Amino acid sequence: MVAPVQQPFKIPESVLVVIHTPALEVLLIRRAGDAPDGDAFWQSVTGSKDSLQEDFRATAIREVHEETGIEADAPGCVLRDWWLENVYSIYPQWLCRYAPGVRENTEHIFSLEVPEGTAVQLNPREHVAWQWLPWRQAALACYSSSNAEACLLLPRFADTQPPM
Repeated sequence: MVAPVQQPFKIPESVLVVIHTPALEVLLIRRAGDAPDGDAFWQSVTGSKDSLQEDFRATAIREVHEETGIEADAPGCVLRDWWLENVYSIYPQWLCRYAPGVRENTEHIFSLEVPEGTAVQLNPREHVAWQWLPWRQAALACYSSSNAEACLLLPRFADTQPPM
């Protein structure tokens, strides 16, 4: 009998990437399965580092591609590091994904400006629907308060140039 492969614990360092058009239409994706309280779980792209050595920018580029099929470094796309982080408590039902004793996650925030009409190809294991909404409406639709806050901050960061 073959023993099941033990998945490594998730790293409690992740990214939140608010994908938007120049007109500040925000892409929201709906997670497969409902949120902890049964509501629809609409969100921006999120995801944990694959290794401690992976930098946040690389994590953002990888997660955007894995979840939406969008190439963050394609012509016309601008990935901006906001140099902001959220620290939040991990939902109790998801604590088993992390090493024993880990209770909080640190989330680093980015935005990704994409051309109008950018195609979206969801990973069906993770997400079941997508929609583009004006930034204020997107904030109202987000399940996570940190994601909603990032949508509301978008106009402040959308005009900044990415660091060299």
